[in-house]
Amino acid sequence: MEHSLEDKPNSIATDPLESGLDETDIHGEAIELRQVVLGLGQHGMRLDKALAEVVPEFSRSYLQQLIEAGYVSVNERLAAKQSATVRCGDRMHISLQPTPQSTAFKPQAMALDVVYRDADVLVINKPAGLVVHPAPGNWSGTLLNGLLALDSDLMDVPRAGIVHRLDKDTSGLMVVARTRAAMDALVAAIAAREVGREYLAIAHGHWGHGPLWHATSAIGRDPRNRLRMAVVDLARQSGKAAATDIYLLANQVALCLVRCVLHTGRTHQIRVHMAELGHPLLGDLVYGGKPTPGLAGQALHAFRLGFAHPMTGQPLRFEARPPAALERLMHAEGLGYTELTPPG
Repeated sequence: MEHSLEDKPNSIATDPLESGLDETDIHGEAIELRQVVLGLGQHGMRLDKALAEVVPEFSRSYLQQLIEAGYVSVNERLAAKQSATVRCGDRMHISLQPTPQSTAFKPQAMALDVVYRDADVLVINKPAGLVVHPAPGNWSGTLLNGLLALDSDLMDVPRAGIVHRLDKDTSGLMVVARTRAAMDALVAAIAAREVGREYLAIAHGHWGHGPLWHATSAIGRDPRNRLRMAVVDLARQSGKAAATDIYLLANQVALCLVRCVLHTGRTHQIRVHMAELGHPLLGDLVYGGKPTPGLAGQALHAFRLGFAHPMTGQPLRFEARPPAALERLMHAEGLGYTELTPPG
């Protein structure tokens, strides 16, 4: 039985090369080539709107990007403008390219420092400079990609088992769930503040707040710069309660070494609380710190991690020495750092 364009407005060509056969681009990524004949329903439409109707499983913004990149042609001619008018009977060729988002969750082999591993959890000592999770600007080369290469079973666990994060330029210990059951238990433990996380930080200025300072200022998005966090007044601004215990370990005229114990896990929490006290971290340019030779980012290291095993309940505790660059800085500045476990 034959169908007219009116009967079958979005007919797809029967040529296998043009009707959904997977190909690859020059980088070896899978693509899909489609040929579509427009019907009366698309007559007089803008090109991008018609394309969104005939390829409805993709967003209009993604399809607009394909037009701009030269992956759409109409009647064998490259489509030049998103706003071009199309007509009934026009033949469109679309090369559906992989997006950064679609290729983000792929294994990428990298050297990872595995501190502990069993059937349910991994503990990783993350280096400074490594992004934890894919995001705009960092769709590959992240810890998540490395974890997928390290353990293929993590493909079946949401976010490859990542239950908490460290900033890109913060080094130190992270726990990763290897099963969904372990992940659910760890997420619940973190929410209940049952996971202990402690950090070493080197900050500007002579510490004058006593041996222990309880920082309790709420934290939210900086209303003047949405890329930063800031101390906020919850009566007037959106944000969340935050609590950090800050212990003085060593003091000099222009620098101090502190141990920070998190009771909440707000974005940039230690960095914001330290800056509020007038002690921005060395190398933390976002919150007032100054560049420090030998450091690529802020002087912050997650050195201790403690939690109950999500399946057995066994107490687990891990410690990791600071990176060599941080240790050299501590010794060079006379901060008296001699052992991993500080007092208290």
